[in-house]
Amino acid sequence: MKISAAFAALLASSSQVAAFAPAKLAPSVRYSTSILSATAAQKDFFGITDSAPALSQDELKKMVGYKSVDDYVKSGMVVGLGTGSTAYYAVERLGQLLKDGTLKDIVAIPTSIRTKEQAEELGIPLVTLDTHSKLDVAIDGADEVDPDLNLVKGGGGALLREKMVEVCADKFIVIVDESKLCDGLGPGFPLPVEITPFCHEHTIRTIAALPSCAGCDAVLRMGSSSSNVNDGDEIAVTDNGNYIVDLHFKEAIKDAPTMATELKNTVGVVDHGLFCGMTTAVIIAGSDGISVKE
Repeated sequence: MKISAAFAALLASSSQVAAFAPAKLAPSVRYSTSILSATAAQKDFFGITDSAPALSQDELKKMVGYKSVDDYVKSGMVVGLGTGSTAYYAVERLGQLLKDGTLKDIVAIPTSIRTKEQAEELGIPLVTLDTHSKLDVAIDGADEVDPDLNLVKGGGGALLREKMVEVCADKFIVIVDESKLCDGLGPGFPLPVEITPFCHEHTIRTIAALPSCAGCDAVLRMGSSSSNVNDGDEIAVTDNGNYIVDLHFKEAIKDAPTMATELKNTVGVVDHGLFCGMTTAVIIAGSDGISVKE
């Protein structure tokens, strides 16, 4: 069976086959796998063909989702389970390893109703922050990642629960494909802000008038709360009963930590999708394999 170069790089990232890792890495990259460093013998072993088609975005998401659990989750841990199309695969992998006995004595805290439902279907034991305020690791995706590992999250509408869980973790592992990397947060993905329904129009105007948000287009999310694409006539409601306003920027956010503080200090704002200074590592899947940036 022939497999693609990128999937072979995923296999090579395991402890059993470490020979793919290049000898020298940039200071910001702790570990990388690349098909370019494979020997002829390794290519023959994996059945790699240089003409193999590129992996789809979903396949890249699966690569990083599985690797995050394989590398960072150990038996006996309390694990935070993220929400979204990439985090889905981390939850899937955790369920697999619990079922086959590779992992034991794991409890997990989901960050949304849909993640809770997926985990329950897989037989993952669940708890809450009320009983477990300290987590060993949390794993989640991101909508944007800047060079300082600041994030935009909340495209799927679960930003409040995600932040509540992930800020309590000793390690926060972010899993993305390379399309989520950016030079500056903002233009590539709208910044979600969760607000109270009470006087929400006033709160939206207040947010748009913040100095750090100057020039943004503040758009109330409509339809499903799990998508920032307008797909309905009713105001989107989060799992917490709140609304979301998406801030659209034409230019990169100049100072994400300052914006985070101004938003958090705004009465009527519950929380926002800027995750600054929280990331332990980002696992990135790309056409040449997997890299881990710390």
